[in-house]
Amino acid sequence: MNLLRRIFGKRQRITATAAVPREAFSTVTFDNEGVTRTLPDGRSEVVTWMDLKTITIVTTDQGPFVDDVFWVLAGSGNGSGCILPSEAQGMKELLPRLQALPGFDNKAVIAAMASAQNANFVCWNRG
Repeated sequence: MNLLRRIFGKRQRITATAAVPREAFSTVTFDNEGVTRTLPDGRSEVVTWMDLKTITIVTTDQGPFVDDVFWVLAGSGNGSGCILPSEAQGMKELLPRLQALPGFDNKAVIAAMASAQNANFVCWNRG
């Protein structure tokens, strides 16, 4: 055992929290008007429900120690939209509201959550 410890050193446990400080996470809020992402530096991204055009989940191959799932809520114009990291505070509360949109594709969400590749999954389009 000591030989292995000398060769490989003391084992360090790395967690997502250790890799990305909690204060670096964005926050997501929503109301009857729309969705707002507030970035750690205070800037914000906004999309109104009326302007929302598509919802896409973008996955990367960068996990598991960094966020590798992003929700893209794209508006119809003028820079309207939000890119929401799945680890952002408030995402858990937002998901049921998104799922309530007519025609929301939960199968796309399941496929995205199972993905470890760089991929896009369209969950909803305004008809």
